[in-house]
Amino acid sequence: MTIVRNTKTKVKRRRKNLWFERLMAFIAVINLLLVIFNLTYIPLRDFWYSGRVSIGDIKTAYFELEGIEVDLLPPSISQSVTQYDQVKGIVANRDTEQYLALVERLKQELAQGSEVTSKNVTNILGDLRRRSLEIIDSDPFAEAGKSGILEQIKNRMRQHLPNTSQSAKQAFWQFWSVNHLEGKVAEELSFFDTEIQPLFARNYYRYLSENGGYVDYFGFIDFPFGVIFGLEFLIRTLFISRRRTGVSWLDAMLWRWYDLFFLIPFWRWLRIIPVTIRLNQAKIINLDAIQRQASQGLVAGIAEDVTEVVFIRLIGQIQTSIRQGDIAKILSRSPANTYVDINNTNELAEIVRILAKVIAERVLPAIQPEAETLMQYSVQKALEQSSAYRGIKRLPGGERAVTNLSQQLVSQTYSAFSSALQGVLQEDKQFERLLDSLLVNINKTFTSELQAQASLDKIEFLLIDLLEEIKINYVERLSAEDVEDILEQTRSIRKIVQN
Repeated sequence: MTIVRNTKTKVKRRRKNLWFERLMAFIAVINLLLVIFNLTYIPLRDFWYSGRVSIGDIKTAYFELEGIEVDLLPPSISQSVTQYDQVKGIVANRDTEQYLALVERLKQELAQGSEVTSKNVTNILGDLRRRSLEIIDSDPFAEAGKSGILEQIKNRMRQHLPNTSQSAKQAFWQFWSVNHLEGKVAEELSFFDTEIQPLFARNYYRYLSENGGYVDYFGFIDFPFGVIFGLEFLIRTLFISRRRTGVSWLDAMLWRWYDLFFLIPFWRWLRIIPVTIRLNQAKIINLDAIQRQASQGLVAGIAEDVTEVVFIRLIGQIQTSIRQGDIAKILSRSPANTYVDINNTNELAEIVRILAKVIAERVLPAIQPEAETLMQYSVQKALEQSSAYRGIKRLPGGERAVTNLSQQLVSQTYSAFSSALQGVLQEDKQFERLLDSLLVNINKTFTSELQAQASLDKIEFLLIDLLEEIKINYVERLSAEDVEDILEQTRSIRKIVQN
């Protein structure tokens, strides 16, 4: 009952932790969306202001392609979104605003019944002509980085009045003239409202702060999120440092390093890193497949270089060991050399004893029928070549007697050998000492004989050259092997194992 109760408690705790992770991940996503909106607001302000997207509308030095405008946002949403201008310190540009205000005065005069030839209307038209030339010369769009909009205005005005020698100044001068507007005021003002006025309205002025940069009050919006994630970061790191043995508070902070991106007031776009990690931890998204593909791509990119470096390093280390005489040290294992024995055990003698025990207790009994048959055949074949056997064979029952005798001899010999070997291997200290002495003597004799014949130096020299040839002829071929094929084989094996 206690185990069941503890299991249920752990399950409930995990569910609470999961819901908390999802709540914090949701807050992190909201913060990231606000950051993205803030970073893209200025580049996309024309879209937020008009709610329209132009598809096509390509003009180059070689061809022109007229596009279409698609309304994506209703005016109410556009007006609501552009209230964000206050956060970015954006106000209407004074020059273009006064120009549009002057056009509104002209509309009001005409709406009150004034003729185009009246004094008030002609004065307004004169001001519009003068201001049009000033705008073309001073380019008030440049400060907002929207000189391209002024070019659009000039192009549209030139296209509307083609008989102006391709001069934007002449086109504006003629457009706001009495002779041009007389008789078609409504038509021309409608053209201005639909084609020119929206472009003028996109221009703006942005205030500068005392530090020389543009005014941006996004920090006030981001501050509450910083407080939330800052408190969470401190609590999490404190909890980790107390729960994990040997983990200090600083180590726990490094453990949650990605959360620090929520606390820095610059490079806010890097918050996509902790947001992605939190979504994965909250089990809202699964990054295992992406992580696996990324790691495989990384392996494919560096495997060739790493393979070559590792093998060259390994072969070089072996060559260095051979030059330092490690072969003789391994063979001799005498107290005079620097060979390090980590367990005071002759591993070679121990391996021989274990193999002998396996052969005596497992292998020999299992292969006894086949081994006796083979030995019987060998003895029978040897006897057939003997002249005495040929004489006995002529006697009555002689061949059967020899066959029975050889079978008994082989069986008894095999059993005796197996039993003797098993008896010797039964925790016999004397046998172990004799075996160890035999192996040590073999090593000493072998090493001394090699040195006496001046062969060890030659063997070492040949081994070094052999490894160098392997390095030149095979390592390059190994590094050039198709890594993608290897990764494909790895994925196939992993899939088979999972199934």
